[in-house]
Amino acid sequence: MTLNEKAKLIKEYFDELLPNAKCELNYTTDYSFLIAVMLSAQTTDKKVNKVTEILFNKYKNLESLKNAKYEDVYEIIKPLGLAKNKAKNVIEIAKELDEKFNGKVPINKVELMSLPGVGNKTANVVHIELFKIPEFPVDTHVERVSKRLGLCNENDSVTKVEETLKKIFLEKDYIKLHHQFIHFGRYFCKAKNPICENCKLASICKKASKS
Repeated sequence: MTLNEKAKLIKEYFDELLPNAKCELNYTTDYSFLIAVMLSAQTTDKKVNKVTEILFNKYKNLESLKNAKYEDVYEIIKPLGLAKNKAKNVIEIAKELDEKFNGKVPINKVELMSLPGVGNKTANVVHIELFKIPEFPVDTHVERVSKRLGLCNENDSVTKVEETLKKIFLEKDYIKLHHQFIHFGRYFCKAKNPICENCKLASICKKASKS
């Protein structure tokens, strides 16, 4: 089966299985979403949502957040792991947004990635959610699913996976497919004990063929 044939099969199945997949991070402002995405590194959206509810109830604007005590922010986000760096990043992001970007999340990717803790994946997620710019962010779920379904090689870097997916699929489908890949990896094609029974992609899946 060619890559294009696999892509067609995957898209059709995802549209059937996950027609309404969307971002599961809760947010009320652009900056709260940016911070939530930064906090989501190496943890779950559910944990982030619990933490950000407390964080943004206590600090209701950028002014209060940039002046927050490090220790207080650290205590709130401690359940997420990597909390020492993330606590610093939260305060510094608030400070830079308030003082450099007039309180607004920048749309320019270079400016986005100049913010503490904001790498390529986070910037891409911000682009697709806040600005509806077609990107294909690759997190652990997207990477795992892409490799299991033979779209990418096992030793491909995250950057290579992103490049490959953007070549295989149409740009107009990037945003929806990104969410579908995540939901499929999170709820079906899990890292441990994937639910392979009745999966219509089993014929192209490396994991299913071994089980």
